[in-house]
Amino acid sequence: MKQLQRQQAFESWFQSPLGRAVFRDQQDRVANLTQSLTGARQLVVGVSHDLPLAANSDFTQRMRTTPIWTSGLSDNVVVCRSEELPFPSESMDLVVVHHAQDFSGWPHQVVREASRVLRSCGYLVMVGFNALSYWGLCKLVSRDQKAPWCGRFMTRFRLEDWLNLLESEVEHAETGFFRPPLKNEQTLDRLRILEGREPAQRVMPGGAYYCLLAQKRVLAPTDRRRYWRPAKVLPLPAAGPVSARVPRPIIRRSANVRPFNRPGEPRS
Repeated sequence: MKQLQRQQAFESWFQSPLGRAVFRDQQDRVANLTQSLTGARQLVVGVSHDLPLAANSDFTQRMRTTPIWTSGLSDNVVVCRSEELPFPSESMDLVVVHHAQDFSGWPHQVVREASRVLRSCGYLVMVGFNALSYWGLCKLVSRDQKAPWCGRFMTRFRLEDWLNLLESEVEHAETGFFRPPLKNEQTLDRLRILEGREPAQRVMPGGAYYCLLAQKRVLAPTDRRRYWRPAKVLPLPAAGPVSARVPRPIIRRSANVRPFNRPGEPRS
């Protein structure tokens, strides 16, 4: 299944009872993480413009991206690929990546682009399927290529490593939706008891998805140019010509050594 088809199937899956339950849980967790954040610009990078996250955050301008153009898109929706965001570097105060890395052939590039458009000290929220969970086990044993199993399941530890390489510090990490992937809506409602924080974490190894909050720690570049003062040149007299004559060696005679007399000369 191609990337665009997988994204469309995933968008349709969110309209099912199971998908709606997962998305409501994600909305609550993202809202709790971003309720104290404020700034000028917010960007949500997702697989659909019909899945609003952080819609009530305290940001002046809220934008979203979608990989597929449809009629009736609002002015704040930008059609683009998650691997190539058409925004200047360091232009966003908050970036929320919602499953875009799960349905991309280059998930690391998705994270890199999100970090690029994020300004220094800005915040990044990552939401994706958790491989270390009951859902991740179902993906391993299932041959079903439909949504959501056609997506890429990763561990939050892998995302944390990527963010550390991009000079971002993870401040909060958690998993959510501890219910099994059942299609019956009534059964899902009865299993809400598993969503309690303490009991669920003791019984289940991890929730269906991870939710990370990281802050970009890249410092502003400093000007390292050195300002040199012009050196003062002092006039010096020119040196004279060097003679090519080799001085004769000086031979010193000892007082106890008599000079050598040539034949016929009187001895001294």
